[in-house]
Amino acid sequence: MNGLELFLLGHKLIRIGQDAIPRSGFHALTASARTILVDVFEHSGSSIGEITDRTGFPQSLVSATVAKFRDTGVMVTEPDPTDRRRTLVRPAPGMREQGQRQADAATVDDVLARALGVEPAEVTQIIATLESLAHRLSASEAGRDL
Repeated sequence: MNGLELFLLGHKLIRIGQDAIPRSGFHALTASARTILVDVFEHSGSSIGEITDRTGFPQSLVSATVAKFRDTGVMVTEPDPTDRRRTLVRPAPGMREQGQRQADAATVDDVLARALGVEPAEVTQIIATLESLAHRLSASEAGRDL
C-alpha cells in the first residue's frame, strides 16, 4: 500500500463513519466545520492558530467557525493565560459525553456490511481489525505527547 492508497482508504472510512453516525446536526455541517469540530474535540485547549495549522484552513474561517460553535454552546473559548492575545478553544462541558451517547446508540456493523458487501461474521473480524488499528494509533499519538 502506498500513501495515496492509504489516503483514499481513510477517505472511504470517513464516509462509512459518517453514514454510521445517527442523523443529527453533525451531518448538516460543512466539511470544514466538521473538520474544525473534530480537531477541537481531539485537541482540547488549542489556540486558533494551532487549529489553523492542523486543519490547513485560513485563520479567518477557523475563527468564524469557532465563534459560531461558541454561540451555539458547542465550544467555549478563553484567553490564553500565558499570552492574552491568543484564544484557547475547547468543547463545552457535556458536549463530549453527548456526542459519545449518540455514537453509542448506533453500531457500524450494518453500514460496514452494506459498504463492503460482506456477511455479518466477516464484519465482526473487520471491526476487530479497525479497533486494533484505532488502539495502536491512539497509543502512538499518546506517546508523542510525552
